[in-house]
Amino acid sequence: MPQRLFGWLSRRAENLLVAMLLAMFLVFLLQIVSRYLLNWPIGWTHEVSVMLWVWLVLFGAAFVIRDEEEMRFDLVYRAVGDRTRRIMVAASAIVTVIAFTVALPATWDYVTFMKVEKTAYLRIRFDWFYSIYVIFAVAMILRHIWMGFRAIYGSGPQSYDPTNPSSGV
Repeated sequence: MPQRLFGWLSRRAENLLVAMLLAMFLVFLLQIVSRYLLNWPIGWTHEVSVMLWVWLVLFGAAFVIRDEEEMRFDLVYRAVGDRTRRIMVAASAIVTVIAFTVALPATWDYVTFMKVEKTAYLRIRFDWFYSIYVIFAVAMILRHIWMGFRAIYGSGPQSYDPTNPSSGV
């Protein structure tokens, strides 16, 4: 049951990400048409595009991108054995959890402080705009706790398979 629920939530997160990308594209097109065809620049379109981009990147990194899809510098990682790979994953998970956890109170303070500022055109409070970073940080803490737990007690990271096609990154 939980696996089914997580699958459903994952697909809804992807749907939301696609909706944000579509909205950003449409607003971008509106900006181009209004500025270059109608000679009537409108500022709110740039504001919305920037907000959607920030939310798209952080929301996608927090809830849509799977561990194996993340970009990594894996020259050494792929060259070592399973045990060393587990140690590397556990160590990087611990460092990431510590870094995000230590930074979280200051991040929260900054985001909540930004309620005093608003965007220029739409007058959206910056604490609403930056709140996605707090969500991203908490998601990264939880994700890396799970990655570290899996590396230590579970199945561990996947080994490199040269026959599996990938982006090559």
